[in-house]
Formats: sequence, structure tokens, C-alpha cells
Amino acid sequence: MSVIVAAGPTSVPTATASPTTMVNGVLSTVGGCQTAIPQLIRWCTDQERLTPEVPMMLRLNPFGTRIVVLGAALNRDGSMKPVLVTRLLAALSLARTFPTAGLITTGGLPRGGRTEAQAMRTWLIAHGVAGNRVATENRSRSTAENARNTAAMLAAGRATGAVVVSSPAHVKRAMLNFRSAVRGSIPVAGVISGYTNGAAQGTGSGSGYLGS
Repeated sequence: MSVIVAAGPTSVPTATASPTTMVNGVLSTVGGCQTAIPQLIRWCTDQERLTPEVPMMLRLNPFGTRIVVLGAALNRDGSMKPVLVTRLLAALSLARTFPTAGLITTGGLPRGGRTEAQAMRTWLIAHGVAGNRVATENRSRSTAENARNTAAMLAAGRATGAVVVSSPAHVKRAMLNFRSAVRGSIPVAGVISGYTNGAAQGTGSGSGYLGS
């Protein structure tokens, strides 16, 4: 099991959070989503609006919050499909703005001699993220397993919250799985990929999402 090493405290961006982000922040904590009750998790998650914006927990506590990037099947040669690169671009945007936040890449289906998590970690490091910030979860073969295996890593690393990054059609299911897996021990928020996520601009590996 990998251990995430993060730097010391940093300043939080001063951009004003939108009403949607603030409501989602309340729901993910005191609003009912941080619970071990499955029915309440589902009801509360259904009330949230999907957004690419930075979640409140990451704004308020980047040191304790982990950015979790969900994997997607690799090509036969181990290269990444565009959908996975898009998720990584969103995570990279967040990682550059919040340099004390640790990251976890999760996905265990191997292709071309490496897992999804290993491919994502290599990509993030190649784009400037320090290797000691990125832990990998290499055993899972489904979103539910992503959540269960990552929950153990979050607990071991004493994370205070988790932000799951995935495609718009996948984020809510991932949030449900992760909230169930952590059983109310920490809040879980979601970020949809395909945008700059209101965070730092940078060079994007040919997709154009982050600008230059």
C-alpha cells in the first residue's frame, strides 16, 4: 500500500465559490451524505448537481483532502484512451492549484504490462506532479472495488476528505460507491472531468482543455 507524502500548508485560492459548490459542500458534510446509511447516501447524492468546480473541502483543507482519479480501460498496448486523459487533465488542474493535496490513481486492469493506476501515475509525474504526491491502487477491477480499496488507503493516510474525479456519466456512481465504502468516516465530493475545474492553467498533452 502506497503512502502519500504532502508538503506543508499553502494558501487557498480566493475565487468565490458558486452557490452550487456551496450547496454541494453542505450536502457532502452536514447535509446527510457523510453517513453509513445507504438510503440516506443515495438520497443525498441525488440532490447534488454535478459540477467541474473545486469542491469546498479542497478549498478549505487541501492538506488533508485527497484527489482520487478513477481509471478507465487501457488500450492493448497500455496507452490511455482519451476519456482517461481527460480525467487526468482535470486532476492535474486541481493538483497544480492545490500543491499540498495528495493524489490517488485507482484501477487495476493491466494492459501492455501496466495497470490503469500505474499509467495514470506515470502521466501525472510526466506533467510535473511530484512522485511522492501520487499513490496507486492497482488491484481493483470495478468502481465498487476502486472505492473499497481506496477507502483503506484514505484511512491509513488519515485523509480528512476525498474528491473523486471522473467523467460526467460516471461521477455520481463513483460518489455513491466511495461514500458507502468510507461509511461516513470522511466526506466525499465529486468533480466532473472535461474542464479546467476553475484551477491553474497549464500545458495539456494535446487536448486543449487546460490551455497553455
